[in-house]
Amino acid sequence: MQAWLCENPVGVDALVWKELPTPQPGPGQVLVRIHAASLNFPDLLIVQNKYQMKPDLPFVPGSEFAGVVEAVGEGVRNVAVGQNVACLAGTGGFGTHALAQAATCMPLPAGFPHVDAAAFIMIYATSHHALVDRAQLKAGETVLVLGAAGGVGTSAIQIAKAMGARVIAAASSEEKCALCRSLGADATINYSEHKPSGSLRDEIKKLTDGKGPDVIYDPVGGEFAEPAFRSIAWRGRYLVIGFAAGPIPSLPLNLALLKGASIVGVFWGGFSRQEPKASAAALAELAQWYAEGKIKPVIDSTMPMSELKAAYAHMGSRGVKGKLVLVNPGA
Repeated sequence: MQAWLCENPVGVDALVWKELPTPQPGPGQVLVRIHAASLNFPDLLIVQNKYQMKPDLPFVPGSEFAGVVEAVGEGVRNVAVGQNVACLAGTGGFGTHALAQAATCMPLPAGFPHVDAAAFIMIYATSHHALVDRAQLKAGETVLVLGAAGGVGTSAIQIAKAMGARVIAAASSEEKCALCRSLGADATINYSEHKPSGSLRDEIKKLTDGKGPDVIYDPVGGEFAEPAFRSIAWRGRYLVIGFAAGPIPSLPLNLALLKGASIVGVFWGGFSRQEPKASAAALAELAQWYAEGKIKPVIDSTMPMSELKAAYAHMGSRGVKGKLVLVNPGA
C-alpha cells in the first residue's frame, strides 16, 4: 500500500508519500481499499500537533474515508468482504488502504457513491448529534448557523430544514450565502457586511424580529462567539461545535444566567464511543434521509490523492464551500 505519512507533526509540508506494508486486520478490524477520503479541519490540526487526539508517530492522517472491504478480522459481523463502507477512523484515510474498527464503519446502501460517502459521517453525524440530540430542536424554532458554507455548516442547514426549523445562515461572502440559500436557508448574513465587531448583532436581531435564535450552531468560535451568544433567545441553546477561527473564546457566564440559556458541548466522537447504539441509530436515520434526498453532501471539488498538500492549501485559504474529497486513481 501507499500513504501520506506524518513522521513529525510540524505541518503539512512534512508529510511524505511512502510505500508501506499492507496491514492485516486484527480482531474487530477491517481492511478497506480506499476509493475516496475527505479533508476535514481536524486533519489539518492533527498534522500540526494541535488536535486533542495525538496519535503515536508515525501515522497516516485522514479521518474519514470510503471504499471496499478487502479483509475482516475475527469477530466482525456488521460488514463483509466486498462490501462498500464509509469509515470515520480518526486516522489512516490519506492512502490506498487503511485499517478501521468495524464499529466505526457504516455499510453503504446501493446508490451511495464513494465520494459522497467519504464526506458524510463526520459532518452529518456531528450535526445530527448537535441538533437532534443535544439541542432537542423543534419544528418552527430558529437556528443560526455560523460558518454555514463549510462542511458541518452545510450539513446543519440541511438537517435543520429536514426537522422543520427556520434557518439563518452566516457566511463570509455573497457567493457562500447564495450556496446556503440554495440548500434551504431562509435568510443569510454576510460577515463582510456585518462583522462581529460591527452590525452582526443588529442583523441577527432584525432577522429574528428581536427574539433571537433558539439555537446557535457554532463551529467557528473566535470573535464570533460572544456577539452571537449575546443575541440568543430566552431558553436558547448555544452549540459548541469547534473553533475554525482559531482562538477558543471565553464567554461571560452571566449571559447564560440572564438569558436562561444553555451552553452545550457537541463531541460526536465521544458520543459514538459512550453511546454506540444511539450513534448507530443516528447513522441509520441519516442514511435513510440521504436515500430520501433530504440531505446530500456539498462537494467543493475532488482532487487526486497525490495532491493532498494542494488540497490542504485550498482548505487553509477559507475558500472551500462544503467538502474537499481526495480520490485514488481507478477508484
